[in-house]
Amino acid sequence: MKKLKNHIDELFKDIPSNKETEMVKQEIIQNLEEKVFYLMEHGKEEEDAINKAIVEFGDIEELKKELGVKQPAKKNMARLNLEFSFWGSGLIIVFFIFINLYYTPNTIWAIYPIFAILWWPLSMYFVWSRKK
Repeated sequence: MKKLKNHIDELFKDIPSNKETEMVKQEIIQNLEEKVFYLMEHGKEEEDAINKAIVEFGDIEELKKELGVKQPAKKNMARLNLEFSFWGSGLIIVFFIFINLYYTPNTIWAIYPIFAILWWPLSMYFVWSRKK
């Protein structure tokens, strides 16, 4: 039943180890082993029984909440994405203008890709304003 223990250890790796969590881990392992033995008595192979017990156990998100584990806060990257889109699109626009003026000064073609590039900061602005 080493596979069960390894699976539970992997699930509990983010939870600080203390007496309460160790008791909970042992109880879960015991319950899973009982489930495996029950499934094996009813005709399942050991590997299939272990896999089925793990799948039926699911995840431990509710258990983490009960044990008081805080989830890491997600960073709001919308402002940073907006700033990168302004700088990136600005540099690309300057590049197109330079290429246009250097190679074909009599034909103004850079305006077309510039309009396409301006959608990037515009879309990032709307994402930022929605998350603000």
